[in-house]
Amino acid sequence: MRHLVAHRKLGRTSAHRKSLLRNLCTSFVLNERLVTTLPKAKELRPFAERAITLGRRAYSARQEGSEQSALHATRLLTLFFFSGNAGSESKQHNSFKERTAGVAAVKKVTGELAERFVDRPGGYTRIYKLGPRKGDGAEMALIEFVENKPKKLEKDKEKDKDKGKTKAKTEKTKKK
Repeated sequence: MRHLVAHRKLGRTSAHRKSLLRNLCTSFVLNERLVTTLPKAKELRPFAERAITLGRRAYSARQEGSEQSALHATRLLTLFFFSGNAGSESKQHNSFKERTAGVAAVKKVTGELAERFVDRPGGYTRIYKLGPRKGDGAEMALIEFVENKPKKLEKDKEKDKDKGKTKAKTEKTKKK
């Protein structure tokens, strides 16, 4: 029996599990939604929500003018994201690198997401069950932020514009 044992092992060692959660959290924050297996989504939820709470703490400390508290919260927040390719720099290649996904995720959490959830005390994510995967029957799930504004594709925007034009034309012809 597993009394007082929290979290799922997900069939991985502790280091692999930690790396998996960091990678999932980085992708989740950058894309604002993620399709994965249900157990992974259930493990990701508290992990990501702690990260958002730290981002909110950094954002509010920065608003109050306490740079030291904001820096501390931001440094704690970096533990929740993929750090990038830190040791892969060589003398042959250009030392200038673009920002890694983890840096972009930290920036997004302390900026855009912290502003969005500034008044929300918790519960930033939701999980939708999608049913079994075709290949192996694993239960799939979609995890996304609660106040997620779905991004319309350019094709959808063009269709909406075209529909608006045709509706306006038909209304004008009906009035005549």
